[in-house]
Amino acid sequence: MENDTIKLGLVVAEFNRDITYAMEIVAKEHAEFLGAEVVSVLRVPGVFDAPIAIKEMLKTDVDAVVAVGCVIEGETEHDEIVAQHAARKIMDLSLEFNKPVTLGISGPGMGRLAAHQRIDYAKRAVEAAVKLVRRLRKFREQGSA
Repeated sequence: MENDTIKLGLVVAEFNRDITYAMEIVAKEHAEFLGAEVVSVLRVPGVFDAPIAIKEMLKTDVDAVVAVGCVIEGETEHDEIVAQHAARKIMDLSLEFNKPVTLGISGPGMGRLAAHQRIDYAKRAVEAAVKLVRRLRKFREQGSA
């Protein structure tokens, strides 16, 4: 009863690239494991820059977009502002385009060690995207009545 392969787009922040590179690899591997296909990867300078890239990707034939990034705590509250505003806009885009956009972004309020320990957030975000696409397809096939 499964439909065609699920097409995923990845938007990956380059800031803290040592961590986000590993997150990108984990995301691609898990998508393949789940039978989904990563059809597009767009790298952006940082998490704050992700929404515009996500918006462009949502205009294509992807079924869902996975946002991948890492916001590490600094000496100010900048990390909280970046993460909160990006998360809010990412959620808004999902609703605007009626497609799942999942949050594989770790932080705020964590140091570099915690960021390394949270690389699997990318895996969780891929899993959420695939599950949600499948469930929405099933729901739409059954009709909402």
